[in-house]
Amino acid sequence: MSTTTHSLEHLAELDRRLVAAVRNMRLLGSVSWPASAQRRFLEGWHQGNPQLPAPEYARPDYSAARSEILAIHASADPAHPVGDYIRRNAESWRIATELLDAVGSPAFTGHSIQLYGRPGSRVPGSSLSNVDAARHFISLADELDNEVLTSEADYCIPAHVLRDELQGQLDAFFGQGTVRVEVDDQLISKAAAGATRIRLKSATCFSEYDRNQLLEHEAFVHTLTALNGRRQPNLSSFARSSPRITATQEGLAVFAELMTGSLDIERFKRISLRILAIDMALNGADFIEVFRFFLDAGQTEADSFSSAQRVFRGSPTRGGCAFTKDTVYLHGLLSVHTFFRWALKNRKLKLCRNLFAGKMSLHDVVSLESQFDSGYIAAPNWLPRWIQHANGLAAMLAFSLFANQIRLDRVEAEDIVLAL
Repeated sequence: MSTTTHSLEHLAELDRRLVAAVRNMRLLGSVSWPASAQRRFLEGWHQGNPQLPAPEYARPDYSAARSEILAIHASADPAHPVGDYIRRNAESWRIATELLDAVGSPAFTGHSIQLYGRPGSRVPGSSLSNVDAARHFISLADELDNEVLTSEADYCIPAHVLRDELQGQLDAFFGQGTVRVEVDDQLISKAAAGATRIRLKSATCFSEYDRNQLLEHEAFVHTLTALNGRRQPNLSSFARSSPRITATQEGLAVFAELMTGSLDIERFKRISLRILAIDMALNGADFIEVFRFFLDAGQTEADSFSSAQRVFRGSPTRGGCAFTKDTVYLHGLLSVHTFFRWALKNRKLKLCRNLFAGKMSLHDVVSLESQFDSGYIAAPNWLPRWIQHANGLAAMLAFSLFANQIRLDRVEAEDIVLAL
């Protein structure tokens, strides 16, 4: 057996150990609120006496898992691309154990920032921050009047109807019974996706945009990458979401919406509002103030509660603290878009396809390129339809590369008229 083969087998064993060590860790599940929290809060709101939610969180002991994670980190060779990948995952999970140890306390926020960044973090390749980007999209959405925006259909799709419709489409794409769609009366968000199950919030009205976003974002990115990850012969972690890959996963999922015409300006606004809300909370706003912020932005009471609870999951609701995960949606989108443009410019579009082979970061797909080439990491079995058509993707990216050189602040209306 060669030294290289032995090294790769050793690293695969470390990867399996890491997956086993974190198997019972459910980061988002550990900080989620019960559906009853919304009912209690809105009852108080309607009575003119809203109370700060005070959810209770379970606090399992993660000390044994943390010790194993540290041992794995120490055993992985940082000079080997796979070893470096394992060490990065281990470090992310170590921070996650500390975050879960601190759930419900002010210390939670610091660990959250380590994992997901903060609203003031810089946008890749720019001097602007996530807050600057958020304000731009909110301003644009607010400036577009109702005559410019394409109105959605004046009907809603009930959860059980959407369930049946999605089930048929997923059976046709992944194979009968591979992924099941369920209606969940305990879900606060509209939808949630795992490797083999997609849940829809009951008693909810879904729009046509919602339906398309669910397919492209949840099914054809989150579920698809999990299923492809399960088919990996050596790296079990490719099937498991870790905190460090969240920005790439969510950015890729929103980019998929953009590529398929499923991303409307109002969704851009919702994503951007969450970033400003996190910034507000970090600067002292409490849950009620953040709830009012979403309400004043035009969201319903139910949606405003759902948005506010996303900001305060796992952290105290009195202000000065926040769960910063939702900063990754816009940051991730901009990073993924930039990566796809870079890949086209450097004739590495194959890396874009490799991103769907499992749960990984943009850094991983570049650093592990030789492992893809050797077959140690398997190519994705399923790919979204939009990336299967490489010519169309290349055309969009090529246009984007050139169009981004045009400075709109130097363009006058007369120039556009004369050009035509």
